[in-house]
Amino acid sequence: MELRARDHVRELTAILSVLSLALVFGAVLGAIPRAVIPQAPESFLNAIPHANAVISTVAIVTIVTGVRFVRRGEVERHQRMMLTSFVLFATFLVLYLYKVVVQGTAEFPGPDAVYQFVYLPTLAIHILLAVVCVPIVYYVLLLALTRPLSEVFNTQHARFGRIAASLWLISFVLGNVVYVLLYVVY
Repeated sequence: MELRARDHVRELTAILSVLSLALVFGAVLGAIPRAVIPQAPESFLNAIPHANAVISTVAIVTIVTGVRFVRRGEVERHQRMMLTSFVLFATFLVLYLYKVVVQGTAEFPGPDAVYQFVYLPTLAIHILLAVVCVPIVYYVLLLALTRPLSEVFNTQHARFGRIAASLWLISFVLGNVVYVLLYVVY
């Protein structure tokens, strides 16, 4: 029996989502031992949040550009922009997880009122959207990658793609707000 990825997009989406989210929550909750991760210089670790802010900003641009391309019927350019967005997301995630495993999560240095009424709600929405976004992005990506372009139009790619792009975009923007609160304002 031939096993084809295109016939198992939902299952692959579930597997990739569970693995990705387990890795994220494992890193954040301290389940990944620091000893198994090679140590980078402090300057590299300190540069990660700033690099990730740039990556997030570029990802916002590539997502918006990708949406504009598909609306104009420029499907191949849309494809390149969305694949670029995914690579940027993966790069962001690897850097973020590395920093979290090695140093832990960042403490909010600002006043308690800003922490409670601005930072925490923004961070919570950012995290919720990022978690919800993971399986949707995988699903849309797998639909596109497992089929010839002519067949993608006969799938749920466009329907879920609109949802994925919207949530992804908001999550990246809120991530940048969190960055600004942590590293620029305070």
